[in-house]
Amino acid sequence: MSMESAGSRVFSGGIWEEKYGYARAVVVGNRVIVSGCTATVDGEVRFVGDPYGQSVTAMGIALEAVERGGLTREDVVMIRYYVVEHCHFDLVGKAIGEVFGHVRPACTGVQVAGLVDPRMLVEIEIEALRA
Repeated sequence: MSMESAGSRVFSGGIWEEKYGYARAVVVGNRVIVSGCTATVDGEVRFVGDPYGQSVTAMGIALEAVERGGLTREDVVMIRYYVVEHCHFDLVGKAIGEVFGHVRPACTGVQVAGLVDPRMLVEIEIEALRA
């Protein structure tokens, strides 16, 4: 998947972006706000049944959008994640710790009833800010 930047918007070409009319990320001044990312690559949900693998994939998509917006992993200040199953919190947290443990952004985790595709187990949003 390749990202495109259009002014203050970043697009990944993901199917949901076009279908629902949103950008992968929005750049506002020194801030990059990334929409919720799942493990959907080229229209297919990856790592079905694996919340850890889905988390790593979703964060990779989100970080690519941050970089296209001109910031880096070290600029990430907030992570929000949504899990469908309570038992997935630790696996998603493990993935977040591996990717962002040295950055230590703020973080919120929430259990939800479901995501747009029932094969999706986690959705992750991140915000980055250049200090």
